Amino acid sequence: MDFINQSEQSQISQKLSAILNICQKMNSERDLTTLLDLIAREASRVLEADRSTIFLLDRDKNELWSKVALDSKEIRFDARLGIAGAVVMTGQTINLEDAHQDPRFYKEIDVHTGYRTRSLLAVPLANFEGQLVGVFEALNKKDGAFNGEDEEILKALAAQAAIAVETAQMFEDLRRHRDRLLQENTQLWKEVEGRFSTQNILGTSEKIQAVLRLIEQIRDSSVNVLITGESGTGKELVAKAIHYNSSRARRPFVALNCAALPESLVESELFGIERGVATGVERRTGKFEVADGGTLFLDEVGDLSLIAQAKLLRVLQERVIERVGGRKAIPVDVRILSATNKDLGAEIKRGNFREDLYYRLKVVHIRMPTLREIREDIPPMANSFLTHYCRELKKEPMNLTPEASVALMNYSWPGNVRELQNEIKRLAVSIPGKTIREEELSEVIHASAGSPATNLTSVSSLKETITELEKRAILEALRKFQQNQQQAAKALGLSRQGLIKKMKRYGIKAVPLN
Repeated sequence: MDFINQSEQSQISQKLSAILNICQKMNSERDLTTLLDLIAREASRVLEADRSTIFLLDRDKNELWSKVALDSKEIRFDARLGIAGAVVMTGQTINLEDAHQDPRFYKEIDVHTGYRTRSLLAVPLANFEGQLVGVFEALNKKDGAFNGEDEEILKALAAQAAIAVETAQMFEDLRRHRDRLLQENTQLWKEVEGRFSTQNILGTSEKIQAVLRLIEQIRDSSVNVLITGESGTGKELVAKAIHYNSSRARRPFVALNCAALPESLVESELFGIERGVATGVERRTGKFEVADGGTLFLDEVGDLSLIAQAKLLRVLQERVIERVGGRKAIPVDVRILSATNKDLGAEIKRGNFREDLYYRLKVVHIRMPTLREIREDIPPMANSFLTHYCRELKKEPMNLTPEASVALMNYSWPGNVRELQNEIKRLAVSIPGKTIREEELSEVIHASAGSPATNLTSVSSLKETITELEKRAILEALRKFQQNQQQAAKALGLSRQGLIKKMKRYGIKAVPLN
C-alpha cells in the first residue's frame, strides 16, 4: 500500500513539475501563434492526449477560431456550434468518452480535417475579470477516457493559458500599433523632407543654380551658414533645405526670429532659465537645448543687440550654454544657420554688429538673389505657384497669357518671391476662368507692363519673348519633376505629345532617367 502511495505521489509530483514547466514556457512567449502551438503541444504531452486545441472567441464576429487544430491553418466557426460552443456559452467543463454520441458535437470539423475525434475534454478559458475568452480542448486520450485528474490539470493549464494568451494579444496589438506609427512617421518624414528639398527652390537661372550647388556641397557638413538677401527672397526655405537634406534631418530644426524678441527675453529664449530666478518664474528650456543634435536657425540675426551678440559668440566658441540663473555648463551640438536682410559689413562699420561674431556665423555665405536679378525665372515660378494653388483650391488648371507673363517679368517685385506668391494666390482665388490676362493683374503690376525689363532688352519682339518663356518653363518643369515628361506636361497644361513636340521645336533633349 505504501508502495502504491509513493508511486502515485511520484506521478503527481512529476505532473505538477510538468505543469510548472509549461507555465514558465507560456509566460516567456510573446508571439501568439507560437504560444498557441506551444500550449497545445505541451498539454497533449502531459495529458497523454493525441492533440490539444485552443479556440479563441472573436466577440465582434461571434466566432471561435484556432490556428492549432489544423497545423497552424486557421479555422473559424459560429461560436454557438459544437462542444467548444457549448463550453463558451455556459462556462462549464465538458468531458465526453465518445464525442460522436453527443448531439452537441459539431461533426463538420472532423469531416473537414479528416480527423476522427473519440474522447474529448473541454474547459473554458477566462481572463482576470472572469470573462470567457475561449475554450481549451484535449482530444483522444491515448489510454481510455479523460478522468477527473485530467480535468483538474487542463483547468490549471487553462487558467495560465488565458493570461499568457491575453498578454501575447496585447503585445501583438502594441507591435501592430508601433509598426503603424513607424510607417506613418516614415511617411511624414518623406513629406517633410520632400516639402523642404532643393526641388522646391524654383528657378533655372545661373544665380539660383549656384545656390543649389552650394547647398549640395555643404549640406552634410556642420559648418555655420549665413544667408543674406532682401525680405521675401526665400532665406528660410534655403535654411530648411540645408537642414532637411543633411545628416541632421531627423533631429530638431528650431527657428528663432531675433527681430521679434525684446532685449530682456533674448538670453532666456536662447539659453533657457532656471526656476525661481524671479517670482513666479518656472524653469524653461532654451532654443539651443531644444535644437541639440539638430539645427538652430537665427532669422534676422542682424537685429540682435551687442550684449546678446557677445553671449551668442561665447556659445559658438565654447559649445556650452548656461541657463539664466544656473551655474551648470551644458554642452550642445548645434549647427547655426542665420539670415539677415541687412548689410552686416556696413553694420560692423557703424559699430552695430561684432566683427568676430560675423566671421563665426559666415563660414559659408549664401546670397539669395532678388526677383529683379532673375527675371527669367519669374514665369516658371508663377506657373508653379499657380498649379499649386489651383490644386489646393480644387480648381481646374489655369494658365497665364504670354502678355501676362511678360508683365510679371517687367515688374520690379519689391517683396520678391513672397509678393509673387501672394499675387498668384489672389489670381487663383479671384479669376473665374482658366486663363489669366494681363489686365487682370494687380494695378501696380499692370502699370509697369510697358516698362522693359532690364535683362530682356535683347529680346526684339513679343514672339521671341514668348518663345524664350516657353523654353524656360519647359526646362523648369522637367527639372522639378526629374525629367518625368508625363508629370511635367500635366503641370504645364499640355498633353505628353504636346510637350514632346515643343521639346523638339526648341531643341530640348530628353534626359534618360537613371
